[in-house]
Amino acid sequence: MKQGKTLPPDASRYVVGFDLGTTNSAVTYVDTAEAPGQIRTLAIPQLVAPGQVEARDTLPSFHYQPAAGELSAGALRLRWQTSDPNYAVGFFARDHGAMTPGRLIASAKSWLCHSGVDRTAALLPWQGADGVERLSPVEVSARYLGHVRNAWNAQFPREPLERQDFVLTLPASFDEVARELTVRAAAAAGLPRVVLIEEPQAAFYSWIYDHAGDWEQKVSPGQKILVCDIGGGTSDFTLIRVRGDRQGKVQFHRVAVGDHLILGGDNFDLALARFIEQKLGRLEPRQWSTLVRVCRSAKETLLGPDAPERMTIYLPGGGSRLLGGGLNVEVTRSEVCDLLVDGFLPRVDLEEKPAGRQSGFQEFGLPFAPDPAITRYLAAFLTAHRHVAIDETEPTTDHDPARPDLVLFNGGVFESPRLRERMLESFEHWFGERPTLLDNGRLDLAVARGAAYYGMVRRGQGVRIAAGLARTYYVGVESSGSSSTSPLAVCVLPAGVEPGQDIVLKEPQFKLLVSEPAEFPLLVSSTRLTDKPGEVVTVDREQLTPLPPMRTVLRTRKREASETVAVDLHARLTEIGTLELWLGELAGRRRWRLEFDVRSTTQTDIAAHQSQAEGEGILDEAAWTACQTLVDCCFGPEGTDKPEGLVKRLSATAGMSRGQWPTSFCRRLWESLMAVESGRRRSAAHEARWLNLLGFALRPGYGLAVDDWRVAQTWTALQNKFAHASANVRLEGWVLWRRIGGGLAAGQQQALADPLLGPIRSLHRQLTTGRGGSDFSFSIPETAEMWRLLGSLELLSAETKSQLGGMVLDMLPKRKMEPVRSAMVWAVGRLGARTPLYGPLNAVVPAQTVAAWVERLMAASSCDVERSLAVMQLARRTDDRYRDLPEKLRAEAAGWLGGTSAPSHFAELIRRGGALDDEEQGLVFGESLPVGLRIT
Repeated sequence: MKQGKTLPPDASRYVVGFDLGTTNSAVTYVDTAEAPGQIRTLAIPQLVAPGQVEARDTLPSFHYQPAAGELSAGALRLRWQTSDPNYAVGFFARDHGAMTPGRLIASAKSWLCHSGVDRTAALLPWQGADGVERLSPVEVSARYLGHVRNAWNAQFPREPLERQDFVLTLPASFDEVARELTVRAAAAAGLPRVVLIEEPQAAFYSWIYDHAGDWEQKVSPGQKILVCDIGGGTSDFTLIRVRGDRQGKVQFHRVAVGDHLILGGDNFDLALARFIEQKLGRLEPRQWSTLVRVCRSAKETLLGPDAPERMTIYLPGGGSRLLGGGLNVEVTRSEVCDLLVDGFLPRVDLEEKPAGRQSGFQEFGLPFAPDPAITRYLAAFLTAHRHVAIDETEPTTDHDPARPDLVLFNGGVFESPRLRERMLESFEHWFGERPTLLDNGRLDLAVARGAAYYGMVRRGQGVRIAAGLARTYYVGVESSGSSSTSPLAVCVLPAGVEPGQDIVLKEPQFKLLVSEPAEFPLLVSSTRLTDKPGEVVTVDREQLTPLPPMRTVLRTRKREASETVAVDLHARLTEIGTLELWLGELAGRRRWRLEFDVRSTTQTDIAAHQSQAEGEGILDEAAWTACQTLVDCCFGPEGTDKPEGLVKRLSATAGMSRGQWPTSFCRRLWESLMAVESGRRRSAAHEARWLNLLGFALRPGYGLAVDDWRVAQTWTALQNKFAHASANVRLEGWVLWRRIGGGLAAGQQQALADPLLGPIRSLHRQLTTGRGGSDFSFSIPETAEMWRLLGSLELLSAETKSQLGGMVLDMLPKRKMEPVRSAMVWAVGRLGARTPLYGPLNAVVPAQTVAAWVERLMAASSCDVERSLAVMQLARRTDDRYRDLPEKLRAEAAGWLGGTSAPSHFAELIRRGGALDDEEQGLVFGESLPVGLRIT
């Protein structure tokens, strides 16, 4: 490395690079005191067998928790540990866990970018064994980092890792939320000095380091370099442009990054496992998990160098039907090549686009890319960036500008010579010739070594890649002077911005609403790379992708009512790669920082704002004013109208029945009701009507901008405490929480359930054993709504829902429960639904539990609408092995529905899956949804 500027006095002695990989992790470092030009690899001590510790170059990214008594005392202990840990990471976790997958956590990094679950919740291992400790993807990543920290500190006790410059790698396509969670994992591991670098960049830095003496002879200005990084969990494409400066020196500019793809070696393993399963017959989930892990090794063998013609795969037995305690199946090299090489790297034309349909490669809950053809994604990436960042001073060429001149392969997939060759054949097919292949000697260490090199580059030593922002960021805006009906956005951070660079938008003029809830939609594009700061564009969903919006109430020190102020906008890309937005008052000194709404992607209690509710129509202002007057006349300080008949009066004034009220009207009604909240205390009848209307106006608790704020305000105002103790008020309170449950946080839902679970357990004990008294004292109408409320709380844990559903089914046949039986059956359908309305997949009740529920429901002598609806929800096909019921039972359920008066579509949803129609959505939700809102 070239000597650079003098280091600051507080600079650490070591610069450390860490590749937190999906399947393997590695640590490298530079000792700036003794060998500033040399990158070394840290040998990481780890278990390779119980009680056997070895130091190896890589740490497999696997986490295993043995069962109690499975291993002897001290078997998992490492030298820096003073007590026995209850888990292991690394080689032992990978190899031993393959045989007991219910206690193994893999692909934690892929889970960090999975928006379909709460990534901060304890959900791994996905569908794990009973009794295993569950961890969040953030916690698992923190444990890998913590292991590395302990290993480092044991070797360098005077230079602890937390005091060193620590460069952590992540996929180039990681979104802002995944980056934030990665930083959070490092902090949880006690590593505060973290800098992020994208893995393809790190791989190229490693190439520069390996060719320190001659890299300038291998590249020339005008060339375009493609870094194609296909690892265990993700595929990343990055383009680097080679340019020359005025002194004739070569410079590198990262100019494009591909979209995020959860598509890599894990998908290869799944495809091979499905192929082998066809030879064996459908496997149970536990056997399937084992087969997937075994297929990883088989894939590497049969696609590797000197591969045998065939190999036998052994699968440990999982039942008495398996002869000899296990299964043997033979697979040939040609079968694997046909399946994996042609399946994932097929020969496609350059102009082909990836398929938008789901490929079926869905397991373990991860949202894999819909098209398995990596070559199709690569072709789309190259053509989308055909003319990106072409400098007019560069020499012109006759070849297709989509063609890369140089290619660097990285990632474990390219350990296979067959896969490397197929990729090179694709370039030849597209462009008539192969690009120059840059050699990458250690695919398992390249990213970690490049991270350490980048750490030295930050200190002024080495060759820097000018890695400006590879995407363009926008904020959604409204424009009073535009005639366009399409949504608009203004560019706030253009592509090419360097970390630490501030962008100030003086134009266009911005008006900001303060002291009222507001939403700031955030969008990103990896294809519109020439838009300038302040440029207003029409939102095209083909080019601009919405990110979780920024939602807040911008407060001032004054307590005055809402106001509109003129502001300018400041945007900044931080040194660690996160986004900051500030609003500054033009005529004053007030400033507001907009916090990125991580919560809407890490927790599914806050749905990202993606609905059609705003476009469904807005009530005439005069009609609305008249409706507001009706509310004030009933609940206001001077109001004298009786609450009975208020809904009819509102419908007549609005000119439409309650079921047709637009969402925008409903939310304004909510605001009016909250403004006269004290009026509910006038009488029990007033409070019951106020609660009923409030819940109806805010249902389902999400779908319109700042609905999360509205739900929070409702929770704060009520706290489940009512002014009157009447049964009707209590009933309407439960109806309210059921209606807006989709906007409540998990803790709030648990707070609603806890006071009800005790009386239910005592009632269950009395009805099933005849022993003990019961403190269950609710009226029949109350009891029905209580069951519906509990069924709608999708954020309750799977364990709580399993217990609750079991108690419901135990009590269902009892004569005492006959008046509320329909509500109980409806609740069972929601509790065990295979596809939640809004809840995360980690809260879905296990399939084996729900299978027993379905059999009990079908055993009843009668079938009503609620029972058929419940069976449909419980047996509905999802194509997720861990959620779907056994195929035989689903066929029985579909046949059972065919003998009832249930809609034929119910049986279709069980046999083939699909989406609910509008009427079915209303049945599942419990009543009609607001016009324009559709549950996804």
